[in-house]
Amino acid sequence: MTHLLAIEQLRGGYGHVEVLRGVDLHVDAGEVVALLGSNGAGKSTLNNTVCGLFPAWSGRVTFDGVDLTRAHYKEVVRSGLIQVPEGRRVFPNLTVLENLELGSFTRARERRSANIDKAFAIFPRLKDRVAQLAGTLSGGEQQMLAIGRGLMAEPKLLILDEPSLGLSPLLVEEMFALIARLNREGLSVLLVEQNVAQSLEVAHRAYVLENGSLRFAGLSADLLASDELRRAYLGL
Repeated sequence: MTHLLAIEQLRGGYGHVEVLRGVDLHVDAGEVVALLGSNGAGKSTLNNTVCGLFPAWSGRVTFDGVDLTRAHYKEVVRSGLIQVPEGRRVFPNLTVLENLELGSFTRARERRSANIDKAFAIFPRLKDRVAQLAGTLSGGEQQMLAIGRGLMAEPKLLILDEPSLGLSPLLVEEMFALIARLNREGLSVLLVEQNVAQSLEVAHRAYVLENGSLRFAGLSADLLASDELRRAYLGL
């Protein structure tokens, strides 16, 4: 079976510091896969290496049948592999509309207008704030904008890096409900999170990353069902 995203023996890091130590991970079309781990486990390094922002030291990244291991990040975006980064990273001095438009700068530009309408249908609050500067939005609204901007590129796979970070409990519930909804509508998702319990509720499978190495890979239900795994890796 050909995976939508296949990461094989990926190694990488910063300078001479190795962060990723031979990671194997895959996501199939139609899946939500959770990548769990504490701060410093290497989750964001993995995202940025897969997306071409950091060079891979060794290993292989294949997406939709194409080897992207050494690809420029623009080629990664053109392929349909889109990341919504940790911390939202909206452009604070641009409006909501301008932020959304930039999401289609590299991919799906010809369907920009229709995709803006879709983003507003998913996030009605953004439509109410279409001319507002992104930097004046609340944290939850900025997260909506970051995801909406990612959807503007019509992703084949959306990497969500800590989407619940800094949100109120109510907004966290809404965020995970949104992820489940997008997946039901056909979007494949790699969900990178510290919020273990709710991630496993929406994910089909899960990986646990610890010190740059995978400690668990399997069904979300199996991870939750094992008392040993829950204690060792999830703190539950």
